[in-house]
Amino acid sequence: MKKTVFLLLSTLLVISCKNNKNVPDVSGIKLSINLERFDKDFFALDSNNAAPGLEQLHNKYPQLSEIFLYNVLGLDSTSTLTGVKHFLNLNRSIYDSAQNVFKSTTTIEKDFKRAFQFVKFYFPDYKVPNIVTIIGPINALAKLGNELTPDFLGTDFLGISLQFYLGKNYSIYKDPFFIDNVAPLFRSRRFSKEYIVPDAMKLVVDDLFPDKSAGKSLIDQMIEKGKQWWLLDKFLPELADSVKTGYSQQQLDWCQQNEGLIWSTIVGNGEINSIDPVTIQNYIGEGPFTQGFSQEYSPGNIGQWIGWQIIKKFAEKNPDIKPEEVMKADSKKILETAKYKPK
Repeated sequence: MKKTVFLLLSTLLVISCKNNKNVPDVSGIKLSINLERFDKDFFALDSNNAAPGLEQLHNKYPQLSEIFLYNVLGLDSTSTLTGVKHFLNLNRSIYDSAQNVFKSTTTIEKDFKRAFQFVKFYFPDYKVPNIVTIIGPINALAKLGNELTPDFLGTDFLGISLQFYLGKNYSIYKDPFFIDNVAPLFRSRRFSKEYIVPDAMKLVVDDLFPDKSAGKSLIDQMIEKGKQWWLLDKFLPELADSVKTGYSQQQLDWCQQNEGLIWSTIVGNGEINSIDPVTIQNYIGEGPFTQGFSQEYSPGNIGQWIGWQIIKKFAEKNPDIKPEEVMKADSKKILETAKYKPK
């Protein structure tokens, strides 16, 4: 029995070492994370006399306050005070819910520090932004490539919209109007705080290497978007793939078990070089599943996952290549070098 236990522990140790052998030690990289609660300061305003508070808010957050009032809330200089009062009164319950969920941000700050240590390891000159939390309109999702995102990146700050991280069972997310007009259930399933850091780091990836593949062929877009997830994986190597991709674990398992089928179907249908927007949207657009595959098990945006696997193969065949070189590599060269032929 002792021998069996020893062998089991040895096997687990080998597996653990194997899984972590490519994760660099970044513990010595010194940086501090500054997380500011703009949401608390904003909702502390006196709705009946907001002018003095808004001036103080602007002094503390000179960039963000302007963006929040005029871009996020959509106000103008003539309606600022009435608009602020209306927003505060209308969204007080959402703010209260956020304060309950985010009583402490210590874990989030630690996770951000760890992620930015990896960013600095690969890109030492990258300037780490301040992290700022807000409560914005409940229908104000932003667009990042083929995805909707709750967050936004300013010149020197990273804005986190807490109204979209209150837990998948939050009552507003279940409202039929919200489901039909803001986020369907397959999307709001990810409105939980464990998605804050990966959502934000996707913005950092795009900041470093913007996706410029729009209008190109399906395979070009799959590979370029695969690069985004590959670099995200470099910044969050210890995070579960299901959280990084937004797939459920069941969907991720299905992709891994049917990788060859997915690739052969796309190639066999003659769609790999398509520039048809409908075809491309089917493979790299968000959705509850991908047309042509299992409605029960396949995820939407399956093309980006395949692109990620292609990039992994390319990187494996070029073990000394730097992340910057991978991100700048031509998609045709990547496909030729990777010799991607999943079973």
